[in-house]
Amino acid sequence: MKTSFGVFCIMVLVVVLIHTPVLGQKLQPDYISIQTSDATFLELQKRLEASKQHPDQPREIVQNHIKLGEYHHMLGLYSEAMDQYNGALEQMGTDLSDTLYIKLNNNIGRVYLSLNNFELAEQHFTDTMNRSLELNYSFGQANSMSLLGACYEKQGEYEKALAYQKESLLLFEHLGDKHGVAITNENIGSIYEDLGQFDLAYQYFNKSYGYVKDSETIEEVNVLNNLGDSFRKTGDYDSALTHTKKALEIAQKLNDLHQLEGAHKDLSKTYALMGNFEKAHAELIQSERFNSAMLTAQNTNQLNVLQTIYETNKKEAEIQLLKEQNKVNAANQNLLWVALFAIAAILTILYNYLGRKRKAKIKIQEYKQRMLKAELDKKAIEEKNLQNEVQLKTASLSRYSLHLSQKNKILLDLSNTLRNIASRRNMDTSEKIKSLVKEIDFNLQQEHEWDEFMNFFKEIHPEFIKKLSTMSEDNLSPAELRLGMLLRLNLTSKEIASILRVTPDSVRVARHRLRKKLPIDQKEELVNFMIEL
Repeated sequence: MKTSFGVFCIMVLVVVLIHTPVLGQKLQPDYISIQTSDATFLELQKRLEASKQHPDQPREIVQNHIKLGEYHHMLGLYSEAMDQYNGALEQMGTDLSDTLYIKLNNNIGRVYLSLNNFELAEQHFTDTMNRSLELNYSFGQANSMSLLGACYEKQGEYEKALAYQKESLLLFEHLGDKHGVAITNENIGSIYEDLGQFDLAYQYFNKSYGYVKDSETIEEVNVLNNLGDSFRKTGDYDSALTHTKKALEIAQKLNDLHQLEGAHKDLSKTYALMGNFEKAHAELIQSERFNSAMLTAQNTNQLNVLQTIYETNKKEAEIQLLKEQNKVNAANQNLLWVALFAIAAILTILYNYLGRKRKAKIKIQEYKQRMLKAELDKKAIEEKNLQNEVQLKTASLSRYSLHLSQKNKILLDLSNTLRNIASRRNMDTSEKIKSLVKEIDFNLQQEHEWDEFMNFFKEIHPEFIKKLSTMSEDNLSPAELRLGMLLRLNLTSKEIASILRVTPDSVRVARHRLRKKLPIDQKEELVNFMIEL
């Protein structure tokens, strides 16, 4: 029972495998085999960095971005692949007339196709096809149509897929591109195989095999596997085994894990259909072993590449950070120098400004000093002139006082003489002399000369009378004021007596009375008090 149950399980598994499409059975243009080492990545990265040292050659940079993107795509690192393709697009800019753009855009479409994002894949393939038509680039047009056919085939739209693949085939045949013809024939055969039209599928597979026979390449392995599938599905198991074993032999030479896994799986299906379940199981185990090895190798490669990318990015980030730090340090140093120069310039400007201001201040001070000196000189001259004028007026006043005194003395003497003459008995002269004496006495009593004297005195000493009046508690009489004025002129008592027509003793008495009315120290002379007033 256990043996029967085991055989039953194997049969069920084989039947499931028979109806399961073989991975990688359909070949697309520009297929890249899986690598097992990150040495390829390092070499591609090195080439890319080297090309970036020559920014004047952007086409080479674009090519290296594309190669690195294809390598990432082959490993299933779709995000990294898109990063490289976007880097290539940035280098190309708006120049879409280069045939490199056709290849780049097709590769981007392949990434979306691998992610089953058929809408974006179709957009890129269609855009590339139209751009190729504009550029009259038949090879790019043929590739784009082939990829559009593959996109529609994955979506189950076989009529559209066949239409684009056949148009692509015509273009490749016109170009004489054997590789393109072989791949497109195989793709058309795969579509007919999906449609169950195995005779047509065999025809196209056989045409494709005619181009790759004995090449011992991945393309030959793929076509042989597809031919084996066609024979198996039509019941020709011997032919199926022959073609699949030949595919296995070439895959072993190429050491391609993916093709080895596919060949063993196809052999397992064929043996199961032939009823040889033991061999079917053995081949299935081999297929699983190679599948496991392939996945392990692929995962290892992905991890190695991702680790290398991480370390590379980390180093680049560290280098970039160091560069940025150097830039910041340089900027800070430049800023420091600029600040120092600015401070020096400000200090220089400030020094010059203060120097000019100081010089201007000195000039202003010198000017003010000159103006002050000129003003002082002017005042000195005016004061000197005023002093001269005062001295002149004082001298004139003194002379006037002396003149007045002498006049009064002469008149007094003359009056006395005339009185003596009049006392004589001569009657004829008596009346006349008396008349003359009266006239002289009248003139001596005139006050107008005192008025002139007062005016003259006030011009020279305008505040004297006012000050003298305020110094006394009692009101001073006009005679006392006259005495004060004559004392101010530093006249002697005899001269004052002559002017006032009184005796010197009367002058001394008048001086004594005036002294009592004024706040004069006992030791101070009255004349000095009047002069200082």
